[in-house]
Amino acid sequence: MKLFIKESVGLIFVYCLQVTLFCLIIYLSGYRDISILFYGVFISLFILVSYLIFYYYRRRRVYQKLTTRVIDLDQLLEQSANIPIGEAIDQMTHQYYRLFTDQLKRAETDQANHLKFIDRWVHQMKTPLSVIELSAKELDEPESSNIREETERLKKGLNTVLYMARMRTITEDFHIKPVKLENLIQAVNQENKRLYIRSHVYPQLIIKRNDIIVETDEKWLFFILDQLLHNAVKYTDHRSQRIEITVAKIEESAQIAITDFGIGIPKHDIKRIYQAFFTGENGRTFRESTGVGLHLAKEAADYLGHHLEVESTVGVGTTFRLTFPETQTLE
Repeated sequence: MKLFIKESVGLIFVYCLQVTLFCLIIYLSGYRDISILFYGVFISLFILVSYLIFYYYRRRRVYQKLTTRVIDLDQLLEQSANIPIGEAIDQMTHQYYRLFTDQLKRAETDQANHLKFIDRWVHQMKTPLSVIELSAKELDEPESSNIREETERLKKGLNTVLYMARMRTITEDFHIKPVKLENLIQAVNQENKRLYIRSHVYPQLIIKRNDIIVETDEKWLFFILDQLLHNAVKYTDHRSQRIEITVAKIEESAQIAITDFGIGIPKHDIKRIYQAFFTGENGRTFRESTGVGLHLAKEAADYLGHHLEVESTVGVGTTFRLTFPETQTLE
């Protein structure tokens, strides 16, 4: 209705101006029968109002289409009105719709090709890294350890790139099955044993409830825990030689808590730590921070239906809790 009123303002203004001039001319010509004059004005006003009502009724679907917020692309294909302006608008929106879908298909194709390239490139890069790592074993210390340390960092970086590329198609990469949390945590610790030794930080596994099994994707859960443990070790910053990994059952929900006794996260950064590429105050101190790991861990946890939360105190430490809902906790 507002659009119709705005469109009709010009016509109403011209009508009022025309009637005013007509009445003025009649009056100046010496005609003094005001009742007949008012009757003529009333008739013309009635015709104008009738025309505007008819005009609005014919174009009401056009106005609705132009003023209604589009929440579904299929709305663009709905017919507005069987009038010239409605048909012209429908033709224009159909052209825009086809243009959008064509560009979307090209973008999806480019994205799929990009993901394939990233996937193949990462796997190709892992081969020479493995060769470098094997060659480093033949060297004397400390050169051998230094080279293997750098190759581990490269492998972790490549894996992060790979998981970030796969995040857009994560729903197609799920394989949900029962997973025993204790065994998975031990596998993650085994994978990171060199990191623990190099950093002089060692995990303490606290099992408050044995044989807890949850339904999840083992590969993605491994990735989440790996990211959280790497952060725990990195931000311990030589303030402690241990991190705690606690497996418990809170009411009917399984929970993994990873606690470090390091520098902690400033309060003003807590709400933003899951944003992509946000490094915060600690990131400016630790130059290796990319702001990607926690973002990917949070995204993966949300997709899996797990709840990831954080509690931190500056100078005391940080605890990340990964909670599995009751429906995903089997034992």
